[in-house]
Amino acid sequence: MKPLLLSHFTATSCIGHGLEQTLDALRHGRQALKPCDFETVDLPTFIGEVEGVDDVKMAAGMADYNCRNNRLAQLGLEQDGFADAVNTAADKYGRDRIGVFMGTSTSGILETELAFRERDSLTGALPVGLIYSKTQNTYSVADFTRQYFELSGPAAAVSSACSSSAKVFSTARRMIEAGLIDAAVVGGVDTLCLTTLYGFTSLGLLSTQACRPYDTERDGISIGEAAAFALLERPSPSLSTNQDARAVLLLGIGESSDAYHMSSPHPEGLGARRAMQQALQSAGLSPTEIDYINLHGTATPSNDAAEAKGVAAVFGHDTPCSSTKGATGHALGAAGAVEAVICALALQHGFIPGGLNTREADSLLQLNYQLQNRDQALTRVMSNSFGFGGTNCSLIFGLAQDDLEQSGGPK
Repeated sequence: MKPLLLSHFTATSCIGHGLEQTLDALRHGRQALKPCDFETVDLPTFIGEVEGVDDVKMAAGMADYNCRNNRLAQLGLEQDGFADAVNTAADKYGRDRIGVFMGTSTSGILETELAFRERDSLTGALPVGLIYSKTQNTYSVADFTRQYFELSGPAAAVSSACSSSAKVFSTARRMIEAGLIDAAVVGGVDTLCLTTLYGFTSLGLLSTQACRPYDTERDGISIGEAAAFALLERPSPSLSTNQDARAVLLLGIGESSDAYHMSSPHPEGLGARRAMQQALQSAGLSPTEIDYINLHGTATPSNDAAEAKGVAAVFGHDTPCSSTKGATGHALGAAGAVEAVICALALQHGFIPGGLNTREADSLLQLNYQLQNRDQALTRVMSNSFGFGGTNCSLIFGLAQDDLEQSGGPK
């Protein structure tokens, strides 16, 4: 595939608003997961809650989109000059030439959960103030983002569980290569709600502690919330000649579908393996050219074991890897975008984030799992996102200075 430039990116999660706070939290191993105190939920589990979401005032003309998910989306869009970058791109390309592709799993379902408490006791009718199409609807966050920037290019929401906001990179790449758009706002937003917290409890997947990915005693996930975005554009011919550039490229994408089970991965990680192999093939890279893997690493016994088998089959046992969900929690439909941004930060700042909370890596999984942060120059990294039903996606990112020079510049 032709590389795409992440010209701007940002992430907001429980470990911080924007890149500076996110990087600082990862560098210092800051613990942000906390015992669940969300809404009326009474469960012995930990969550990753973003501070200040309820204080967000919706932008002018956007009141109909008011829900926790879109408030978090707006909070995220306003970090790191990202909104200014999108508007600059819109002036450059035209507002009809920028696509919007967002990943989410539950969107604004919390708004409907709250509305059900106020339904008419006789008829069961929901309150008239609930605007389903602009809050709970899965497309809501894509529509909100599109309207926020007054864009008129194609827009879509991807809802493939935990791979949702990784797959949007693939959607954008196809649209750009087809010549339908010149740039794309991609990302993911998911927020805490009762549906996910009680739903994952019913599946027996929530941990009673801050989650410990790949740990010998891992026992489940900690649900978090997050908003992360990237602006994708074709790299300019001059990018590789700028010796100060630490720009990040999307180099490869791999997607697969297990269709093995609704909520369990293939036990041998076959779908995960296919996604990783396809990502390498699309980037024209060998496994030895990947310096670090950001694992899906949910901290459930079966998911980590299946992913480990897939990684070992493709990479062997030596490639450094870790899961950052011990820091952010599992942001579900936003996880892929958050971890893409973390990979971009790792490339730019030359470090491998250690797996927070993991005390003893499971030796049966036989991976080079990093327990501590490690300073290391990185050239290319992979990010894995695997969702329910076996909807898998692997992304490869690299530094533009290295990859464009090697390939002779943009093609």
